[in-house]
Amino acid sequence: MVMVAICDDETKTGADLELTLFDIFGKLSVKCEIEVFFSGEALFKAIESGSHYDLIFLDIEFAENNMNGVETGRLIRDVQNNYTVSIVYMSRVKSYALDLFDIQPFNFLIKPLNHEKIDEVIRKYMKVSGLWSEDLTYNIGRDTFKAQIKNIIYLESHDRKLRLHLSDGRKEEFYGSIKGVYQEQLKKFDFLFIHTSYIVNYDYITALKFNQVFLADSQTPLPISKHRRDEIKERYYEIMIRRRV
Repeated sequence: MVMVAICDDETKTGADLELTLFDIFGKLSVKCEIEVFFSGEALFKAIESGSHYDLIFLDIEFAENNMNGVETGRLIRDVQNNYTVSIVYMSRVKSYALDLFDIQPFNFLIKPLNHEKIDEVIRKYMKVSGLWSEDLTYNIGRDTFKAQIKNIIYLESHDRKLRLHLSDGRKEEFYGSIKGVYQEQLKKFDFLFIHTSYIVNYDYITALKFNQVFLADSQTPLPISKHRRDEIKERYYEIMIRRRV
């Protein structure tokens, strides 16, 4: 569970960002709770009262006579002595670098906010925070093993036995649910669930056809289930576009 706070006096910006974050975390199969604040004072008061946040999206410019985002960040860091929460600043201007230096922000987003940039920030946060493991873990008997996500070409299922096909030519077999492995470990790494028996790594796809996927170093294509064809095509191009931004 990731606890998120949004602090922005622009109602529409806060509402749009909240929906965007729910969408991104949902696609990553990560649960989150989001609270929206409309002033730095309200956010700081909640933190003073014991509210905990892992990630804060904090606007810099607020209405005159209100505490701005820089001041709010300094209170969080210096008064609350909270250096663990990740603060992502938001602004329509870029000239705040020196003001933010001692606050140690996690990132900086330029308004109007861009979905792809927000997605990039969330994925970076997941990695830095340790919530995003770079390894697939699986059990063989009573022993636990790991395989680096980047080395997995595809995963296949037969009955309850799963087989990992790795880039170095190795094949690892273990028992489990292919659906469970996808939802819990592979979906957020841009793997495509093309068939009830196959999950493929986007990075190794050389060609996507109407009903087949071709993978690097393999002469045999894998089938795409009839009822998944539209979904797979849409997700494939969504990943492609996101990575080009």
